[in-house]
Amino acid sequence: MPLSTRPPTLLENPPIPVQARLAAAWASFMVLYVYVDYFHLYKPGTLDGLRDGVVFTFRISPGLLTVFLALIAIPAMMVMLSMSLPARANRATNLVVASLYLPITVFNAVGETWEWAAFYGLSIGLEVLLLAVILRSAWRWPRTSAAVGSASDGSRGPVRPAGTAVHR
Repeated sequence: MPLSTRPPTLLENPPIPVQARLAAAWASFMVLYVYVDYFHLYKPGTLDGLRDGVVFTFRISPGLLTVFLALIAIPAMMVMLSMSLPARANRATNLVVASLYLPITVFNAVGETWEWAAFYGLSIGLEVLLLAVILRSAWRWPRTSAAVGSASDGSRGPVRPAGTAVHR
């Protein structure tokens, strides 16, 4: 059997736009957030608390459920906003919202026993990791020079195909 002497072909690794990276991170965060809450229902005593009208130490009420809806709606909206807001507003929104979600995420461990440390450590650790990716991506948002065209509305200016130069 003859040996092939052709060099292996390398796979292209095109750059991922920061908006797509942010949207993917928010989508991952949201799915993880929902599943952690879902799996929490399997914890002994949780359903009894729900039947008694209590979540953690809070009475179940329309206001509480509205807060819960807002807590999951914000990451869901961030998926869309990360793809559609102008660069300046996009960066600021991602930095603010991800920063606000860090303490909310860590709050999930309050009142838990060491018996559940692995579950909450992994879930909170993954959520914090995704928030760190969001913060890092937004913080390091690529800049363009003023000559390329930074529009006054905060957008990135005119769009040109990758690899094309500005001729003056």
